[in-house]
Amino acid sequence: MLGTLAWTPPLAAQTFSDLLPEWEIPEPSHPPFIAPELSTVTIKAVGDTILGTNYPSNHLPPQPDALFQRVQSLLTDADFVFANFESTLTNYPHTPKRPSAGRVYAFRSPPEHSAVLKRAGFTILSVANNHSHDFSVQGYQDTIRHIQNQGMLAVGEKNKIVYTEANGLTVAWIGFSYLGHHNSIHDLAQARKLAQQASQNADLVIISVHAGAEGMNAIHTRNQTEMFLGENRGNMVQFSRTMIDHGADLILGHGPHVPRAIELYRGRLIAYSLGNFVGYRTLNTQGANGYSLILAVELEADGQFLEGQIIPLRLTPEGIPYPDPEGRTIQLIRRLNASDFPQTPLEITPEGALIVLPKD
Repeated sequence: MLGTLAWTPPLAAQTFSDLLPEWEIPEPSHPPFIAPELSTVTIKAVGDTILGTNYPSNHLPPQPDALFQRVQSLLTDADFVFANFESTLTNYPHTPKRPSAGRVYAFRSPPEHSAVLKRAGFTILSVANNHSHDFSVQGYQDTIRHIQNQGMLAVGEKNKIVYTEANGLTVAWIGFSYLGHHNSIHDLAQARKLAQQASQNADLVIISVHAGAEGMNAIHTRNQTEMFLGENRGNMVQFSRTMIDHGADLILGHGPHVPRAIELYRGRLIAYSLGNFVGYRTLNTQGANGYSLILAVELEADGQFLEGQIIPLRLTPEGIPYPDPEGRTIQLIRRLNASDFPQTPLEITPEGALIVLPKD
């Protein structure tokens, strides 16, 4: 029987398709599967930044670009570069503060310093802090305008979410402080609404928050309300975790003027204080006040923390940052994590790498 059904190819056949009747040529039932490429977003963040002040007397750097000379190369290679700009960019002459009254300071930089920040590599600046209104509402509005004129984003206007994009992902930024003329850490109901709204309209939500007590006595982070100079500076732990519970993916804290611990909560990173970054002739740089850092973070498309790095810096007595090969900021934050958040599933290596610990 096999012999009677033996098949002899046509003499002109050259290919397999030539040997089949037309209706027998196989057609693909669906396009080939191509695995999607999942995007990530990278952020480099620093803390309190003051480029000197010209009020009440001149404490401005003679060459303002030199403030970043030794660290500028470390502020590259990120989708966003963030700082808390704890000053004003204005020529407005009047301040509601009384700088002569003890520990009261009013900071003002000339508007052209906005270009200095741009050249340093910054793309996002927080304007929600206790010095943003040093020269009244006019100075605040001037500061935002000069930041935006340089193509940077100002984050922290009350009830405002700032949206931007990176690598095909929409990223929302919201700035908070402990003061009522900003989005306030004390109004948790409104804060939750903002976080939820941002989460509905963006792939990633990043929170900047200026709160907590100040100085060496405030270096530890506790789940409790913090008071400083008679002011309620909020509960940073409660606020940060609440924001993540309602859609936030990264918390960038600043205000205590010293580095604090870093927590991993529900797969999201909370940096409780980024310390001082630049404080030219304005900020205390003694002890841990002079321990600084650049926090580098990579987030997955769903907001989960992927990896990070503490880049350790020190401040000169004049408040100018420079790389610290001894890594003292890394050592400090490792100790703070061990004491303040011993159960957090995050390892900080002696070299400053932030690594998610495997689940048990």
